[in-house]
Amino acid sequence: MKGESKLLEVAKVFFKLGCFAFGGPAAHIAMMEEEVVNKRKWMTRQHYLDLIGATNLIPGPNSTEMTMHCGHERAGFQGLFIAGISFIFPAVITTGLLAFIYVEYGNLPNIKPFFYGIKPAVLAVIASAILKLGKKAIKGWELAMFCAFVLVLSIIGINEILVLLGTGVLGAFYFYTKNKIVDSPKSIAPLFLLNMGSAGLTKLTSLNVFLTFLKVGSILYGSGYVLFAYLKVELVETGFMSNQELLDAIAIGQFTPGPVLSTATFIGYQLTGLWGAVAASVGIFLPSFLFVLILNPLIPKMQKSTFLRGFLDSVNVAAVGIMIAVLITMVKDTIFPAFIFDWRALIIAILSVLLVFVVKKVNVMWIIVGGAALGYLLHLI
Repeated sequence: MKGESKLLEVAKVFFKLGCFAFGGPAAHIAMMEEEVVNKRKWMTRQHYLDLIGATNLIPGPNSTEMTMHCGHERAGFQGLFIAGISFIFPAVITTGLLAFIYVEYGNLPNIKPFFYGIKPAVLAVIASAILKLGKKAIKGWELAMFCAFVLVLSIIGINEILVLLGTGVLGAFYFYTKNKIVDSPKSIAPLFLLNMGSAGLTKLTSLNVFLTFLKVGSILYGSGYVLFAYLKVELVETGFMSNQELLDAIAIGQFTPGPVLSTATFIGYQLTGLWGAVAASVGIFLPSFLFVLILNPLIPKMQKSTFLRGFLDSVNVAAVGIMIAVLITMVKDTIFPAFIFDWRALIIAILSVLLVFVVKKVNVMWIIVGGAALGYLLHLI
């Protein structure tokens, strides 16, 4: 019964997050930190940081994989799957319904005004998480320098995975040398990306859709824009869908709650109907479950090794640096879209900052809902 109650708790927490997790991976991770570290005390902030650092090193949607790690911490092997499925489910169902409307009627309801205020609202949520995680991650001046260095590299557009791995390896050797450990360090296996090549499809079936999205889910790093690049090669250049249809699908993934990879559900429905939606959804998320299943048992070993502890600490501050870079970009894109000052977005952002940093006791879910409502009202002016 005790195990069952934990599983139910995991399901409720991540289903709720899946319904309200707008704003991209940085916002999702911030909201998750509030739920599982601050509110429920499932783990320490340091362990949560370690999970973020490790998750950044594997392909797939980081925030979705973080839900799996958290579910595993709370309810073991079953919790890993329950957390991931509960988080993904609302996005997949919402996107699937929108795909049905799109295919049947040729357009979508005007939902954009309802999401106008969400992005400025989540800026405060992300800033709060960065502050809390940064305090824990930056344990000395060396790690502070690493964080600043990563921030600069991220702003100028250096590939995130290269920055993370490079910082981790540099930090591991630096702290190993500094501490003058006598024991020989364990080796760090290099991370290889599997380039599976083009599918070369001539006829599209639900099985083909599954295999295409399985491949993408196995090698995908980065945001929805990177997903666009992969799918353009796989589906647009092969003639299975138009560029505009793909852009519409990516937009739906950005507007709906939960992981942006729910775009796959929308595209799968466009390609082969209901079973295509199921095949695409399973295909793109399945690798994440497998990667986390393999990675999770290794994290305690990394924490115990002095050499790998330096690696993980350095990756953690690199992740914080990247989150700061994401926040700076989001502030620019939200308050000054296309270099035009948006006073409405600024008002929502300021009110959200006051709620997060001054009032403090307001649940982040209500900040998101309030931002959406206020955004809709201001959008009418």
